[in-house]
Amino acid sequence: MTDASKSSPQHQAEILMQALPHMLRYDETIVVVKYGGHAMGDEDVARSFARDMVLLEQSGVNPVVVHGGGPQIGAMLKKLGIKSEFAAGLRITDKATVEIVEMVLAGSINKQIVGFINAAGGRAIGLCGKDGNMVTATKVTRVHDPALNQDVDLDLGFVGDPSKVDTTVLSQVLGRELIPVLAPVCQGADGETYNVNADTFAGAIAGALKAKRLLFLTDVPGVLDKDKQLIKELSVSQIRALIADGTITGGMIPKVETCIYAIEQGVEGVVILDGKTPHAVLVELLTDGGAGTLITR
Repeated sequence: MTDASKSSPQHQAEILMQALPHMLRYDETIVVVKYGGHAMGDEDVARSFARDMVLLEQSGVNPVVVHGGGPQIGAMLKKLGIKSEFAAGLRITDKATVEIVEMVLAGSINKQIVGFINAAGGRAIGLCGKDGNMVTATKVTRVHDPALNQDVDLDLGFVGDPSKVDTTVLSQVLGRELIPVLAPVCQGADGETYNVNADTFAGAIAGALKAKRLLFLTDVPGVLDKDKQLIKELSVSQIRALIADGTITGGMIPKVETCIYAIEQGVEGVVILDGKTPHAVLVELLTDGGAGTLITR
């Protein structure tokens, strides 16, 4: 197709005809988008993502952005001369490290995303799990070790899991032309600050809000079969079978486990898709073909 035919009124009408039924399906629903640390590394991609969030909000969807920031945290720790230590593939977060985590996640990264959305014509509000006691965390004491392929007892310091979600603040924000941007920094019942895995945090938020969709923007197209081809749709039982037969391995296992957790919390559908694909969120939500792997009950 030529550039001229792409810009023709007929082609634009065809795009609208395909998008409109999907826009009606998501009208006034909540869509939680987990925006990964690696996808945030490119400013052009970040600004494009911000424009897509604004377009979603203007089309009647209530987007909630949850972001990570592992690479940025690592870079700041290195800059400050604080050595990162890992166990079972996870960063050990001592008192000095959790202060940097909070500074980077709830500070610089959060406000950068807010700024990009505002610059694109939206109105974003930056929050973290601490605000309004949105997410209360409990200390993680047991983790899955991918090298051993089993759960092990481990002290990771100030690393937490969501134990309680209070949606009061988000209920005041959503539906008011505001886009909440959430950092996964939470407070525990013990008053300490905890770094929560952004995927797990997004799953807890999406479940508490009974979101229509939870989208995980990653660096892979979705769940792949043994021939490395994209699987367009999966049920929870099919995922468990693919883990058992070795099709789903490595870092994808905790990702799909978080998808299952979100669905069990009340999310209608969870999608894993490539965050570096241009307009991946819009393609997934507003076209017939979608862009990643849809996981449903």
